[in-house]
Amino acid sequence: MEFGIQFFPAVGPDQKPAEQYWREALELTQLAERLGFTNVRTVEHYFLSYGGYSPDPLIFLSAAAALTRSMRLITGAVLPVFNNPLKLAGQIGMVDAISGGRLEVGFARAFLPHEFARFGISMDESRARFDEGLEQVRRLLEEENVTARGRFHSFENVTSMPRPTQKPRPPFWIAALSTKESFETAGTLGHYLMGIPLGGAAMANLLQSYRDAWTAAGHPGRGKVMLAFHMYCAETTAQAAAIAREPLNQYLKSIVDAASGWLSGVSSRDYPNYQKTFESQVEKGFAWIGTPEEIRRSIDSYHRSIGGFECASLQVNFGMIGRAEAEASMRLFAREVMPYFARA
Repeated sequence: MEFGIQFFPAVGPDQKPAEQYWREALELTQLAERLGFTNVRTVEHYFLSYGGYSPDPLIFLSAAAALTRSMRLITGAVLPVFNNPLKLAGQIGMVDAISGGRLEVGFARAFLPHEFARFGISMDESRARFDEGLEQVRRLLEEENVTARGRFHSFENVTSMPRPTQKPRPPFWIAALSTKESFETAGTLGHYLMGIPLGGAAMANLLQSYRDAWTAAGHPGRGKVMLAFHMYCAETTAQAAAIAREPLNQYLKSIVDAASGWLSGVSSRDYPNYQKTFESQVEKGFAWIGTPEEIRRSIDSYHRSIGGFECASLQVNFGMIGRAEAEASMRLFAREVMPYFARA
């Protein structure tokens, strides 16, 4: 199993200035590479404390590229619904060049009603915009002299610059939450899959759908799955809980606040209920918080329950966890947890 880190800011100016947040994130990224973490990623969100410090993940990854040498740099994820494919393809090519071919591009549909409202875009267009944008960006990266006539964006005889450093393009990831169709589509298209952990049986079935679709489409191997977890590793259970409980609950509350549009008349079966607590996240294995031994058991148990996955993307400074605390947790995790899974 690979271990990477991710940065999902869920703070606002009254809690931590953006300059401090991203300075700490870049320092932790450099440390992560030295400790053996294989990738770093961040999100695209807008306007609120839930993700609002990261409206463009490619900007952060460009800075991270200058400070690292081997880590893969992953958007987790960009949102075609809010981006022009011509602009996005050019940015991807540029960061792939700056990083020496280390970029990987995750795409997501977006799910927050307030973002759609502020951009003046109907949520009913979400899937159509995603499908069209993904395909147009793929063509712009893989092909030259591209002509596309879409429902939302059209262009003629365009060669995107700079051309990708990786050939034919950087790997693509598709973010999927809980609908079988999203998992199957990622597999059929031959893209990697990024998700959030769900209950064992549900997640196992969804991942099997992804892998079945991957195989049925004739792609080699069985695809690649990355799941996101909060992680805090400490010498004692009590110490881990004391440091991580409030930041995790703060992070979960920020999701509920950001998604409050669903509670005021917007509804969809595509999105889960985010009203969770620290205890339930740890108990179900969705958050890896505890001693190295406890975290090893949690990883082992969840990995087996869902039929395995290839990469864990760890939030290490969620909420108001500071740089020093996150660094201590990462060092302990790298020393006493990662070697166990490297041997396995």
